[in-house]
Amino acid sequence: MATVGWLVDVLRGAGVQVVVEGDWLNRMRPGSFDPIGVLWHHTAATSSASNPHPALNICINGRSDLPGPLCQALVDYHGVFHVISAGRCNHAGVSGGSGPIPAGDGNTLMIGWEIDYNGVDQQMTAAQYNASIAATAAVLTRLGRDASHARGHRETSTTGKIDPSFIDLNTMRSDVAARMTGGTAWSATVDNSTAGRFTAGTSWGVSSYSGQRYGADYRYADPVAASDAAWYRFNVPASANYRVEVWYPANAGYNSATPYIVATSSGNRTVYVDQRTGGGQWRGLGTFALPAGDANRVAVSRWSSASGYVIADAVRLTRV
Repeated sequence: MATVGWLVDVLRGAGVQVVVEGDWLNRMRPGSFDPIGVLWHHTAATSSASNPHPALNICINGRSDLPGPLCQALVDYHGVFHVISAGRCNHAGVSGGSGPIPAGDGNTLMIGWEIDYNGVDQQMTAAQYNASIAATAAVLTRLGRDASHARGHRETSTTGKIDPSFIDLNTMRSDVAARMTGGTAWSATVDNSTAGRFTAGTSWGVSSYSGQRYGADYRYADPVAASDAAWYRFNVPASANYRVEVWYPANAGYNSATPYIVATSSGNRTVYVDQRTGGGQWRGLGTFALPAGDANRVAVSRWSSASGYVIADAVRLTRV
């Protein structure tokens, strides 16, 4: 049976902080292990700065219904990789196939990261995401595979798994690809509470009702036959193409045709988003040519013929 005894060195070489958990080189499940990709999970445990890895013991020792180890590494709240195993682990179950990952035994096919957050009302921290991107890129490089071999458990699962929650997996793969090619893609996020970067009129209320929100709260307003836009300001570093993504909490009572306005190099472009569905994660509006400079770049308009609150939460730009 193959092992990945090189894992710790590869992670450290990528600048990832590593803690080795006991006899990781010999802790593994019986069976074949010949990985061709990396699979992301969330643990469903609530982590925090003071309790950064609540699921570590379970990931090492397993549960009554599933013996450990349950992953090759756990990623704690601070982005530290706790390396648990160099061999086969019970993390993936049966793969239904996704992208270049074929159907079959997921535990044979994939190296697994368990990212320690609950995935219901808690998203992964920036430290967890950034460390996981760096680690995934380094491991795929070592395996001789490209970024398409990074998958989320919800993509390969045959039993309806939802992990990892609150991330766009296509964006994750783009970020891994950029890292693998030595890219340092510029990216910036503006939330409705980002000082000096968000403006909205007095008709926009503040709410923390939905657990799918980005940050502490979000803004909402009734639709009207007038723009009254909430604007997000970005300091775009260079004239280039940028991926525009939005985050909003979804609710059946929210607006089905919310207008997002992108101020591009050739004029404003409007994209309509159904905010009744697809919330609690980054959702792409498309890739647009944007000019350099510090200016209002993306807006949420109230001018919608549909009923239900229009929501303004967070916007992310990434150079591509």
